[in-house]
Amino acid sequence: MPELASLFAFALICLVMVLTPGPNMVYMFCAAQGITALVMAVPYAYDALRLAGALYLLYLVWQSVKPGGRSPFQVRDLPKDSPRKLFMMGFITSLLNPKIAVMYLSLLPQFIAPEGHGSVLAQSLILGIIQIIVSINALIVVMAGAIVLFLGERPLWQVLQRWLMGTVLAGLAVRMLAEGRR
Repeated sequence: MPELASLFAFALICLVMVLTPGPNMVYMFCAAQGITALVMAVPYAYDALRLAGALYLLYLVWQSVKPGGRSPFQVRDLPKDSPRKLFMMGFITSLLNPKIAVMYLSLLPQFIAPEGHGSVLAQSLILGIIQIIVSINALIVVMAGAIVLFLGERPLWQVLQRWLMGTVLAGLAVRMLAEGRR
């Protein structure tokens, strides 16, 4: 079982991920199984996952803070579509978009301690369940519209949100790069 501080940190990161656009959590169990098998079978797999994850986080940082970057909360005018079309678009996006798999591969390993905290699979599943619980929080769904309107009407808040997200992701990337093999 991961330490309580790690569980809370992971839950906070999951909350940030829920507040950004992306697919649902279809890949959690497969990613947990794959990470477990890979880390156990290949001695340097953890290091490769850690490096790839850090590079991906740095890419997300750049997308967030680059000149002309957009906040995920920035309101945009969209064409009107039928409810059926919107449902199908969301469903297909959830199934095909690899963002969540990349999130599990880049973030999950840094919260897993192979020695001393139980099985890697059990830790992966616990973290995945925490992520799912955070991602389906009804309060977030109910408040999402109010948050978008609040941030959309305040350009300074949009800039602060982009830089806060970029800072948190950059900190995680630096931590991942500074860590040695566990």
